[in-house]
Amino acid sequence: MPSTDMIMYEEEFQQIRGILQKLKDETNAKMVFLVDKNGQQIAYNGDINNLDTTSLASLTAGNVAATDGLARLIGEKEFTVLFHEGERDNIHISIVGRRVILVIIFDERSSLGLVRLRVRKASGELEGVFNRILEKVEKEKEAGGGYESPFAEITDEDIDSLFSE
Repeated sequence: MPSTDMIMYEEEFQQIRGILQKLKDETNAKMVFLVDKNGQQIAYNGDINNLDTTSLASLTAGNVAATDGLARLIGEKEFTVLFHEGERDNIHISIVGRRVILVIIFDERSSLGLVRLRVRKASGELEGVFNRILEKVEKEKEAGGGYESPFAEITDEDIDSLFSE
């Protein structure tokens, strides 16, 4: 996956939130998260009051990265689905469009089969949203109105002079 900064537009963000809510409802899941491969949380749906979402996002990305290493060791590109079974809760992790990580936390009110079935449909919808985001970014770049970082004009010399004083 190329390392590019992701720009999130309001319209697509709301679409993502809608897809996550529908997925949570259809699977009877406790929580649904969308995380980028760098461990940044993009969106969620569910009750997160007692959950450290920053740690969850980081550990999920680390888990996926470690599993990617295992996959390469045996000649696979990647494992697109990971599943962890606990005494009370289970975690289903899947890669969507080689870009983002979809995490579903569910208990006995749901089943792995139902989660896998609904994740397949939601993954296609999410991939469509991310493709539209990339198309928008490309159109903006072509029109010359692309996003420019507010730090783009800061040079290495500026940083060196800041810390040498």
